[in-house]
Amino acid sequence: MYRIFIVEDDAALAEAMARQIESWGHSVRCARDFQNVMGEFADFDPHLVLLDIALPFFNGYHWCERIRAVSAVPVVFISSASDNMNIVMAMTMGGDDFLPKPVDLDVMTAKLQAVLRRAYDLGGKTPVLEHRGAVLNLNDASLSYEGKRVELTKNEFRILQTLMENKGRVVSRDALMTRLWQMDSYVEENTLTVNVTRLRRKLEEAGLRDFIATRVGAGYIVG
Repeated sequence: MYRIFIVEDDAALAEAMARQIESWGHSVRCARDFQNVMGEFADFDPHLVLLDIALPFFNGYHWCERIRAVSAVPVVFISSASDNMNIVMAMTMGGDDFLPKPVDLDVMTAKLQAVLRRAYDLGGKTPVLEHRGAVLNLNDASLSYEGKRVELTKNEFRILQTLMENKGRVVSRDALMTRLWQMDSYVEENTLTVNVTRLRRKLEEAGLRDFIATRVGAGYIVG
């Protein structure tokens, strides 16, 4: 199930699109405050944004630019001005596709499914890892558990991703250190211990006790 954020000031159209998308099992939120689109975007944390070009206060190009400053989430523009210039502008501003008005809901569904497939299921890879009800989102480096969202640092995410990719198997400290080195020129061994400790604390605060177990002399395992 994906989260789709609709930024469309035609309430009837927004509701029709929402019903169609929800019928495919996805979660939908329609923007309500067109002066605070980024606030609603951050709160909902969508997998895809349907964004009208002509909006109150600021147009869709403005909001796409703001979104692109913080996220690579797919953006599909909607507009009645479907001439080549607007389509080119939409793609140039960071859009992933263009949906002309009047919106054909079946065409919309096909486009959204294609964009979601490209963004999150390329090569058959799943965008999440799951263990004991905890879901690690590989696209935004966050962990969800029983309705709670846990924000992770870069190193915490890499450690947890490696452990969850190898659930049921012990991952050596050396293997985890190698994972941390991927983006950093050098990481001290103590950095791993500190990050594992902080990660465990966050998991426990979310209700995930004993999620990461230590195998003395061998490494770590998710249990």
